[in-house]
Amino acid sequence: MTLVAERPDAPAAAAELDWSEVARLVLTSRALDALEEQVLVPEKKVLYQFSARGHDLAQVILGLHLRDGDAACGYYRSRPMLLALGVDIADALGSGMGRAGGYSDGRDIGVVFNYPNPGGAHALPMCGGVGAQYTPAAGWAQAIAYKARVLGEDDTGAIAVVLGGDASCATGGFWSALTIATTQRLPMLFFIEDNGYGISVTSDYQTPGQDIAANLTSFKNLVIWNGDGTEPAEAARMIGEAIGHVRGRKGPALIRLTVPRLEGHSAQDTQAYKSPQQIEEEWGRDPLPKLKRFLGDLDWGRVEASVEADVAAARREAEARPVSRPEDVTTHVFFEGKHAQVGGRAGLSLDRSSDVPAPEGQRINMVTAIRRVLDQELAANPKMLVFGEDVGPKGGVHAVTLGLQDKFGKDRVFDTSLNEEGIVGRAVGMALAGLLPVPEIQFRKYAEPAREQIADCGTMRWRTANRFAAPMVLRIPGGFFKCGDPWHSQTNEVEFVHSPGWRVAVPSNAEDAVGLLRASLRGHDPVIFFEHRAMLDDAWARRQWPGDDYVLPFGRAKKTREGDAITIVSWGAMVPRCEAAAEGVGADVIDLRTLMPWDRDMVLDSVRRTRRCLIVHEDLRTGGFGAEIAAVVADEAFLDLDAPVARVTMPDIPSPHHPSLLEWAVPSVAKIRAEIDRLVGF
Repeated sequence: MTLVAERPDAPAAAAELDWSEVARLVLTSRALDALEEQVLVPEKKVLYQFSARGHDLAQVILGLHLRDGDAACGYYRSRPMLLALGVDIADALGSGMGRAGGYSDGRDIGVVFNYPNPGGAHALPMCGGVGAQYTPAAGWAQAIAYKARVLGEDDTGAIAVVLGGDASCATGGFWSALTIATTQRLPMLFFIEDNGYGISVTSDYQTPGQDIAANLTSFKNLVIWNGDGTEPAEAARMIGEAIGHVRGRKGPALIRLTVPRLEGHSAQDTQAYKSPQQIEEEWGRDPLPKLKRFLGDLDWGRVEASVEADVAAARREAEARPVSRPEDVTTHVFFEGKHAQVGGRAGLSLDRSSDVPAPEGQRINMVTAIRRVLDQELAANPKMLVFGEDVGPKGGVHAVTLGLQDKFGKDRVFDTSLNEEGIVGRAVGMALAGLLPVPEIQFRKYAEPAREQIADCGTMRWRTANRFAAPMVLRIPGGFFKCGDPWHSQTNEVEFVHSPGWRVAVPSNAEDAVGLLRASLRGHDPVIFFEHRAMLDDAWARRQWPGDDYVLPFGRAKKTREGDAITIVSWGAMVPRCEAAAEGVGADVIDLRTLMPWDRDMVLDSVRRTRRCLIVHEDLRTGGFGAEIAAVVADEAFLDLDAPVARVTMPDIPSPHHPSLLEWAVPSVAKIRAEIDRLVGF
């Protein structure tokens, strides 16, 4: 690590700035803040307002350095940078007012921005959670390196930039991204704006010594700049040097700039936790008077008049915009035929695929089937990458990726640091950059640290009104095996079903795994691909290879047995148990195969004919997906029923470890048969 700011021989700024443009943009940011605080918030036209006063100078300088191929991921106080990237002022105001158009068509908070910027730097969709911006930026940086090294694209010096306050340096996302960027030497700039507060909590609670730059002196492969973000010349020099360092492919960099937060955290924050003396001292560090002194020859009156006119015109335009149509608010949860402006389009075409299996060869297990699909798609699609903990030389803890790194190399099949937020967040950034990431989470329970990234990825297309999307295939093994435990044997697939924007596949056998995985890899939405541990090498789950072109559409269930006495609905490892339990009974056994979407029509048609419905799943009873199925059957087929809708599930407990305890808890053939007999005899 080198503290470049302390080097007397540090080079000059990497690019000459148009200081009159800096002045115009800083004044524009100030004018927008004032308009919102003094007019639009009191009039309740803006409901969430975050002033950027004090942060504005440094952000504007940063934004003016960014160019085509770059991407920046900011946070709720990053509007000055957005203005420097070229965001329309009316969009900035209208988005804060929730009007049609703008960042989200009124679906998201105005400060939670995104900006597809053809010909310039994109502002990646930010997230409402502090620290969630870091790992997607690392993914974009890795995509830059991948495109040059593997795809052979010209290296234009593009970079990824992530902005954060000092409090965000306490989050797992920051540390995960820092680990990724430094171990992989990625073209990434960490831009830390240290105002000393996380809302009201002072930075001594966030960072020992209150200086993250000083604390990172032991980090290898990281060059650090540390200085005052309110001094125009100093800030411009450091920002220019840091960007030049990263563009020069010398590795990642971090710049920490101290700035004052001249207003409350948000418009509702009165800063009662600060003394009058503290507030006065902060205003004494206001960068705007310093900028005016620095640009003493500038005609500030002319610039201010121009900005005032621009903001007034933007306000008129923004207030003239309508609210978007409420009936359209359910659009863009999933791909609807029109691609997002940024992200996706990395999967192969479905043109020559078939939804009819063409079985060939000997029966294979699910491990072999999944590995073979990954192998084929990697060979055919250079934009596809497979990664996660231990997926490299070891081949994954379930051996699904065994041999793939040897065949395709470490750039395309690689191990990651032990941080699930980093695995999924990095995949988000890669998908936005036009790659097809296939991350693996080792066990279902381990997805919890990545939950924020999973949720934010799923809502991206919707909350940006189809401006951005991040399709990926997230492989997650789970469920019981020969024994259970609370850490490796969880299913809880319903949590993902309840996460808007994610498709959820739950194959029970090798044939379905092939069709669903290929559909996922060639689709346009993020997919949770759930690989049940008990079925990976189960004899029942073995099937013949269904053909190289086989694709199974989501939402298409399958009847594994047919009859008229009862409908049994299940998925995953419970399907063979349901089949065994239904021996000698005329039962429709329906394997849903996907839970989002699920085949309501097949289930309802069957129930209307058999007049009885039993749902069997491994997940807990309370709030399990079986409750959703039961509710739909009750709503839409109640008058057709001759017996109550019933469920056989795990009790509301974690998966027990000892095989005897596990077998008691998991729905057994005997328990399923007992419920079948009860309903048929009702």
